[in-house]
Amino acid sequence: MLISVICPCYNEEKYIKHILDFFLSAKPDDKELLMVDGMSTDGTRKIIEEYSTNHHNIRLIDNPNKYVPFALNTAIKQAKGEYIARVDAHTEYPDNYFEKCYEILQKTHADNVGGYIYSKGKTNIGKAIAIAMSTKFGVGNTEFRTEAVDAYVQTVPFGFWHKSAFEKFGFFDEEMMRNQDDEFNYRTNKLGGKIYQSSQIESSYYVRDSYKAMAKQYYQYGVYKPLVFKKLNNAGMRLRHIIPGFFALYIISIPFAFLLGCFLATIWISPFILYMFLNIYFAFSQKNSMLVKLLTIPAYTLLHICYGLGMLVGIWKWRGR
Repeated sequence: MLISVICPCYNEEKYIKHILDFFLSAKPDDKELLMVDGMSTDGTRKIIEEYSTNHHNIRLIDNPNKYVPFALNTAIKQAKGEYIARVDAHTEYPDNYFEKCYEILQKTHADNVGGYIYSKGKTNIGKAIAIAMSTKFGVGNTEFRTEAVDAYVQTVPFGFWHKSAFEKFGFFDEEMMRNQDDEFNYRTNKLGGKIYQSSQIESSYYVRDSYKAMAKQYYQYGVYKPLVFKKLNNAGMRLRHIIPGFFALYIISIPFAFLLGCFLATIWISPFILYMFLNIYFAFSQKNSMLVKLLTIPAYTLLHICYGLGMLVGIWKWRGR
C-alpha cells in the first residue's frame, strides 16, 4: 500500500522543514512525498533539494503555473501510490495522520476523508484571526473549522483518496485559483460520491498573521465561490455562502442612508450596531488575553466584509458563465 503525499508550495521557507520532517517520521513507511513548487524565490527549493538528496522517496516537481490546482493535477498524474494524500505547508499533522485517513477511508467506503482543523496563530493578531476562522459567528456551519464530527459532509480540508477517485470524478478544476477543494468535493457529492469527516483525523493550521493577508485570502475565497456554484448549478450552496454578500451590500449602503436624512440613517444603522454587539460578545467569549479579544473584533469584521465584497465581485466577474 503505497501512499503518494502531495504538498503544493511557494515561498514556504519558514514552514517547509516541519512538513518534510513530519513526512519522514509519519507512518506508514511505504509512502512518497511530491513537493510541487511554484518556482519559489526564497530558500524553499534548496531545502527540498537537500532532503530529496538524502531521501529517495522525496521528489521536487516544478509548477511553473504557480497555482494550487495545477500543482495537484501534475502531482496526481505522476504519483505512484494507490492512495493520494494532500498536505499543506502551513499545517501540522500527528504522526498517525495517514494511518487514520486510510483506516477511515476503508471503514466508511467514502471517496474522500478528512478531519477537523485547529486554527492557530503565532502572533496576537494571528491568534485573533484563528478565532475568527474557527467559530460559527466567523465562518458559519463550516464543520471542519468549527467542530470535530463523525459525519458525511460537503467538504473536508486537504483530502485522502483512493487514486481511482480521480478517474471517477475528474481532476481539480484549473480555473479555480481558490476554492478548488470545495469545487472538487461539491462535484464529488453531485456525481454520487461521499465525503466523510472523522473526529479521529485532525491537524493544526497556522493562519495568516496580518489583517491584510487574511483580508486578501477571504476576498479571493469570495471571488471564486460564485464560480463554484455556477459550474455546479448551485450544488452545495448554503445560507452561510450568501449572507456575507448581503452584509457587504448593506455596509456599502450605510453612507447613502445618511445622505437621505438623519432619521433614516438612525434606523438603517441599527442592524450594524446589533452586529457589533454580537461581534464583541463572541470575541470576548473566547478564553484569551484581553489584547487578543480586542484584536478579534476587527478580525471578524474584516473576514465578513472582505468575503462578502469578494462574492459581489465574483458574481459580476462570472456573470456570463
